[in-house]
Amino acid sequence: MRKWLTVVLAVLFVFLAFAQAKKITIWTSEAQVPILKKLADQYKAKYGVQVDVIQVNFGDIKSKFLTAAPAGEGPDIIVGAHDWVGELVVNGLLEPINLPEKEKYFPAPLQGFTYNGKVYGVPYAFDGPALMYNKDYVQNPPKTFDELIALAKKIEKDYGGEVRGFIYDYKNFYFSSFAFFGMGGYVFGTDKTGKINVKDVGLANAGAIEGLKLIKKLVDEKILTPGDNYNTMDGLFKDGLAAMIINGPWAVPGYKQAGINFDVAPIPDLPGGKKPKPFFGAQGFMVNAKSKNKLFALDFLTKFIATKDIMYQIWQADPRCPSRTDVNELVMAKDPLTKKFADFLGKYGLPMPNVPEMAAVWGAMGDALAKALDQGVPAEKALADAVAQIKAQIK
Repeated sequence: MRKWLTVVLAVLFVFLAFAQAKKITIWTSEAQVPILKKLADQYKAKYGVQVDVIQVNFGDIKSKFLTAAPAGEGPDIIVGAHDWVGELVVNGLLEPINLPEKEKYFPAPLQGFTYNGKVYGVPYAFDGPALMYNKDYVQNPPKTFDELIALAKKIEKDYGGEVRGFIYDYKNFYFSSFAFFGMGGYVFGTDKTGKINVKDVGLANAGAIEGLKLIKKLVDEKILTPGDNYNTMDGLFKDGLAAMIINGPWAVPGYKQAGINFDVAPIPDLPGGKKPKPFFGAQGFMVNAKSKNKLFALDFLTKFIATKDIMYQIWQADPRCPSRTDVNELVMAKDPLTKKFADFLGKYGLPMPNVPEMAAVWGAMGDALAKALDQGVPAEKALADAVAQIKAQIK
C-alpha cells in the first residue's frame, strides 16, 4: 500500500510540475525571433508546451538577465554569445547542459560554451574572419603570407596603385588575432583540467611577438597603411578597389548586393608553415539556473533545438556558420561561402575566452597595436606594456 501511494504521489508531482510549466520563455534578439516563433509552434504541437519568444535588444540581453535572474525572474532561456558564459556561470545563473551528440559539433564553438569542463549552452552558429578575395584580380588565393605579399604588390603595380592588393582592420586585435595565436601567443593559459588561468597571460611571449612582427612587416612593406580600418576596407572592397581582405560572413550580403565577384579562402599560412588561428564568436541557447521551469527548458533544447533538422531550419533563417558538422554539409549545396568559413574556423579558429577578465584585454591590445604599428615602439615593449596593463586591471 505504501509503495503504491509513493508511486501515485510521484506521478502527481510530475503532473503538477508539468501543469505549472505552462510555458517556456525565451529572450532573443531581432534576427532570431521569426524562426524561433515558428519553431515554438512546432514544439507546442508536438509536446504541448507553449514557448513564448520575447525580443530583447542583443546588447541588453545579458545585463537585463543579470538583474532579473537572481530574483527568480526573467526568461527560462536566453540566446546569446559564448563569451557571456563565464560571467553568468560565476554568478550562478546558468544551468549545465547534457548535450547529446557532442561529437557532431565543431569542437571550437562547443569549447566556447564550455566552462570549467561543463557545457552551458547549445551552440547553433559561429562566425569569424577568413580571407575574402575579388576573383577579378585573384584567380588562385595565396597559400602563404609570402605569396600574399608578392601578389598584393603585383596587383598594386599592375593597376597603378588604384587597387589595393590587401587591406584589413589590422589595428583591431580581433582581426589580427590570427597572427598572434598562430605564431604561439595566447590570451590566458589553462591548467591540466582545461580551466582558464587568468594570471597566465601569453600576449608577450615569443610567439605573440613574432605575430606582431609579421603585421609590422606588412606595414613596413606598405601593403598596409596607417589609415586602414574596417570602414575603409569594407568600402574599397564594395567598390571593387581591394583585391584581398580579412572579414567575416556578416559582410557577405553587402558584397553580394554590391555585385562583387568574390570568394572565401583560409587566411594564408604564417611563417614556418604555422596555421593562422583567428578569434571567432559563437551563438547559442543557455538555460536560466534559477528558472522554475529549467527541466522543461533543458528538454526543449536537448530533445528539440539540438537536433539536425531544427538546426538546419535555424540556419535557413539565420545563415551563419552552423555549429553542427552535419548541418554544415547540408549547407554546402545552398551556400558554399558559409561552408568555407565554417570549415576554416571550425578547424583553426579559437573562441574568444569566455571569462569576465577578457574585458581587460581589448583596450590594452589595441594600445599595443597602435604603439608598435603607428608609433614605432618595439613589439617586445608594446606587448610587455599591454600584459602589465591587463594584469593590473584584473587585480
